[in-house]
Amino acid sequence: MYLRETRRKNKDGSVVSYLQLAHNERHPDTGSSTAKVIHNFGRAETVDREALARLVASISRFLAPEQAAAAAGGGDVEILDARRLGGAWTLDRLWERLGISSAIRRAAAGRRLDADAVERVIFTLVAQRALEPGSKLAATGWVTERVAIEHMTGLSDDQAYRGMDFLLDALEEIAADVFNSVAHLLNLDLDIVFVDTTSTYFETEGPDRVPELAGSPANDDNTGPAEFGAREFGHSKDFRTDLPQVVIAMAVTRDGIPVRSWTFPGNTADTAIIRTVKDDLDGWNLRRLVWVADRGFASAANRAYLTKGGGHYIHAEKLRHTNAEAAAALARPGRYRSVAGNLRVKEVHVAPGGDGDGEGGARAQRFVVCHNPDQAQRDAQVRENLVAHLRELIEGSDTWTSRRRDELVGSLKSKPGLRRYLRRTQAGLLRVDAAAIKTEAGLDGKWLLRTSDTTLTPEDLAAAYKQLLAVERGWRDMKGSLGLRPVFHHREDRIRAHVQLCWLALLLIRVAETATGDTWRTLRHELDRLHLITLATDHGHVAQRSAVTAGQRKILAALELPEPPRFFDFAPTDA
Repeated sequence: MYLRETRRKNKDGSVVSYLQLAHNERHPDTGSSTAKVIHNFGRAETVDREALARLVASISRFLAPEQAAAAAGGGDVEILDARRLGGAWTLDRLWERLGISSAIRRAAAGRRLDADAVERVIFTLVAQRALEPGSKLAATGWVTERVAIEHMTGLSDDQAYRGMDFLLDALEEIAADVFNSVAHLLNLDLDIVFVDTTSTYFETEGPDRVPELAGSPANDDNTGPAEFGAREFGHSKDFRTDLPQVVIAMAVTRDGIPVRSWTFPGNTADTAIIRTVKDDLDGWNLRRLVWVADRGFASAANRAYLTKGGGHYIHAEKLRHTNAEAAAALARPGRYRSVAGNLRVKEVHVAPGGDGDGEGGARAQRFVVCHNPDQAQRDAQVRENLVAHLRELIEGSDTWTSRRRDELVGSLKSKPGLRRYLRRTQAGLLRVDAAAIKTEAGLDGKWLLRTSDTTLTPEDLAAAYKQLLAVERGWRDMKGSLGLRPVFHHREDRIRAHVQLCWLALLLIRVAETATGDTWRTLRHELDRLHLITLATDHGHVAQRSAVTAGQRKILAALELPEPPRFFDFAPTDA
């Protein structure tokens, strides 16, 4: 039994086709095989294709799985290949929507390069960071064997390195285009920009000895440091002061979208970095900006620099060993006002130098003292535990030799939490410092903000600073999900290019997380269940995706993306 097509030629020369269900029978007299029509489906162009599909499905219920597959393919079916599709396909669609692909193509076209090939290489490296972080050499095997990326069947390590070199060379142009596209598409709130830094270390024996750094001018209060990926010893935020590092800065909107990243030598101070960040973003013709930064960026020179051109700043001040103005703000009496959640705020104005309140003058410094009662209780409990431990350490120390007491004091220099509560008498004896305990109790649950913006309310200032946690979350994602470290490069330009790949990957996953309300880890695990399977039949090779699950359909709907096409490729067998 089979489905056959018959044709009839009309007088006007047109040809009409008909579909019929038939089977062959032997003629009782002649013994020849003749077709007997069981059912007429009608004209081929008007036949109900869905009805035919239901008929095929109904018949397949009575066949073994291998028989059904062979019947559908017209012969034996063999699986040639299976690759993960969902994660790469989704990132590729976001890559196009955010305008990153077009920005790279424009930059490549101006350099007489194969724009499409360069764009595919860079996307592959970015997708690898988001889906399966590894070295650039590992990326060559990943794209060749384990993932399906459109128009990308293979990648060599030389192509990867040339793509990184191009990305770094065209970074200013690409970053500005991407920012404009993303800001317009996502309608980003650009009035407030959050800036923070981190460091990443290298397990190598010593710092770089780079000739280019030998003649570089020292940073002053009027200029920012130039980007350079030199591995140097410096203050490590990973607590690895024994290893050389680079310092990475990132600017993030209040929506958590990273708009730019920078790489500096490992010994660069935060107070200098923010000037470079401001200068680079000033070229993007943004509106009035409020810069939000942590206390590491606080300095009088930076405050003056950030207010150039009508800008404003919000930054935290140190509570201990701080400047005169911040100390005066903390000591100023006043009543707190409860705001959202468990936060209380108090606004204080201080004259320059900390003497008086400035009487509302133009040079008066505006501070907001924030207090969290729950955090105050935790701080008090931690201090009680530290003091109890300190008492145990110095118990019986009056009978010790002076040398032994000196050794204990020296051992506490690396433990400032304990050291601040210890004092020595004039006779050299060790005691718990009651005055220090009282001083610290006055700081429980507090943090201090300084701002030049007179329009934002204290509640807005406190909320804006708390949003700086979005940048810290970005660092966690970079070092965790995106595999920022280890960095498999030693050249400073390749180190900077590696950081930029991580920035682009972070941009993609943060957009996906914002739209879906879920973590990238969960999204990636669900999307990577969607595979592209290459089948071989008697009629040729066909690449077909697996069925879309309910979870994948939900993710695509949240991202406003269509389902991937069912078939990606078909290569018929030569007759």
